[in-house]
Amino acid sequence: GALLVNERIDREELCGALSPCSLSFEIVVENPLELYSGTVEIQDINDNDPVFPSSQARLEISESVAAGARFPLESAQDPDVGINSLQTYQLSANPNFALDVQTRVDGSKYAELVLEKELDREEQRELNLVLTALDGGSPPRSAHVQIHIDVVDANDNAPVFNQSTYKASVRENTPSGTLVARISAYDLDDGPNGDIVYSFSSHTPAKVRELFALDSATGELRVKGQLDYEETKLYEIYLQAKDKGAVPGVAHCKVLVEVVDVNDNAPEVTVTSVYSPVPEDAAPGTVVALLSVTDLDSHDNGQVNLKHILVQVSDVNDNAPKSSQDSYDVYVLENNTPGIPILNVSATDPDLGRNAHLSYTLLQGDPTLGHLFSINRENGTLYLLTSLDHEDQVEFSMMVQVQDGGFPPLATNVSVSVFVTDLNDNAPTVLYPHPNTTSTSTDVVAPGTPAGHMVTKVVAVDADAGYNAWISYTLLQATDPSLFSVGLHNGEIFTARQLREDDAPEHTLVILLKDHGEPVLSTSATVSISVAEIVKEVLTDLTDVAPANDPRRHVTFYLILAVILVSAAFFITMLSVGIFKCYKWRQSKELYNSSRSTTYRTPGPFHHIDAVRGGFTPPNFYHQVYLTTDSRQSDLLCKKPFTSSPLGSRQGTIRNGEPGLYHQIVGTASRLTTPAE
Repeated sequence: GALLVNERIDREELCGALSPCSLSFEIVVENPLELYSGTVEIQDINDNDPVFPSSQARLEISESVAAGARFPLESAQDPDVGINSLQTYQLSANPNFALDVQTRVDGSKYAELVLEKELDREEQRELNLVLTALDGGSPPRSAHVQIHIDVVDANDNAPVFNQSTYKASVRENTPSGTLVARISAYDLDDGPNGDIVYSFSSHTPAKVRELFALDSATGELRVKGQLDYEETKLYEIYLQAKDKGAVPGVAHCKVLVEVVDVNDNAPEVTVTSVYSPVPEDAAPGTVVALLSVTDLDSHDNGQVNLKHILVQVSDVNDNAPKSSQDSYDVYVLENNTPGIPILNVSATDPDLGRNAHLSYTLLQGDPTLGHLFSINRENGTLYLLTSLDHEDQVEFSMMVQVQDGGFPPLATNVSVSVFVTDLNDNAPTVLYPHPNTTSTSTDVVAPGTPAGHMVTKVVAVDADAGYNAWISYTLLQATDPSLFSVGLHNGEIFTARQLREDDAPEHTLVILLKDHGEPVLSTSATVSISVAEIVKEVLTDLTDVAPANDPRRHVTFYLILAVILVSAAFFITMLSVGIFKCYKWRQSKELYNSSRSTTYRTPGPFHHIDAVRGGFTPPNFYHQVYLTTDSRQSDLLCKKPFTSSPLGSRQGTIRNGEPGLYHQIVGTASRLTTPAE
């Protein structure tokens, strides 16, 4: 902790005339971190001699000058300060002059010759004096100048200033050429003896002559150099007025110029220590910076408000990735092209750098998903690697993990559901009559059968879903087109008119089956009908052709069983609804009776049926139901609930607006004549 002198110290070079001379420093102590300020005062030694501007001075003094006249002498300069600076002057012994030592405002000394005895040019034309300047050192240092005085003839009127002291103030940033003061003197003499010339007094310091300029004719004192309040606050300028007589008369005055401070020095901020960047999880009270501020200006201009310090905050991995939505529903048409992108999983992380670098991984709970789907690790694009079949599987569920690159890493899981929507890629399949049997199935109708009698029915299915599975039946070809008709939506074959005896005994009908897909797919079924008086004979003939095990018997059995089950389910459903409605009516009546005096009532159990009727169904849950008219079968199409997805989740859908996941229920029931049909 010792403070050492690093090189030779020259007080005059460091501080000039400023006293005391001090150097400031700051010491930083660590553990704990503390700051100490110190000041070293440089003490002066008497190592400089006083110096006069010149080794000889010449004065011209008229013999008419009265005793008591004063003549300023050139001042000596001593860069030392205090007691070591210039302290006094001494004049060699002579009968006419005495020496008067004066002190300026700043404490410096200057000497004036005082005429004690009037001069007589006829007695002595010139005088040679020696002026000695002494400092206060021990031993004192000195300097000498020769003063040569010429005694000239009388110019009995000297110039006179209208005031002995002038005062002015000027701002330190005043530009060169600005008027500071105007001095004025007069001389009662005529001619050259009355013409006045203004000039600086001989003991005016050179620094003043560099900063100010004096017009010799007008007496205007103007700024010449750059003033600095921080260097000198007050200038004491000595001026003289001299006439142009043979022996010029001289008058002296003093101008006090006060320098006004302006805010021309910016505060200096010394930052000793800065802890940057600061982790965002730094504890309160952590030292960020150690600094000091100084301003060379004075008063209000020297009052300093801290300026800002830029402290960078380093990131900590404290934020997990966040997806724009928790789940995605993607709809893809079957028979898609392999390798297409179907979804872009979007996620953000407010951290920076590696902490915000996201990677996407497909969590494979089902091993088969890895063969069907793939995700881009960098941008989260989900690709479909193979062609999907709606009839094979209609829904795939998977989990995508979004993980950042921090340490330790943070992750978020996003669920993705892929629904395979149906295309019309399956033509209707005829179940009855069976198209692949070698023998022909023949249906029998008795002669005279009235119109509207159902003879048989074409049964078919379509592996597709929704509209693509709706089948329409039309009579494409018939032995007698006027005899039979086919139901458009149910495939039932009826007699169009009453059978006559002259009608052909054998009829072959070709039924065209078409679905409602785009494009339309179709197939045909051939139905044989015999007209016979005795059914047994026809059946006997048919037994020769029909196989022993006729599959129609099983089909008919299943159809009858389906009709019975559907009818029973319908009856049970209607009975349950009636009981439930009665129960609800009684419950609401009891609640009403028990809460007549109550302002608010407590709602009962929330049922989905009431929610649908009351409009309380959540907006993201609905079903689409498609029913046909004039049909004995209905297709119930239910779309799965799904949440509204942003644009990003729907970009992967092959065709927007396609129905979602459909379940088809195809059954045969007895015809119900209701308004709903």
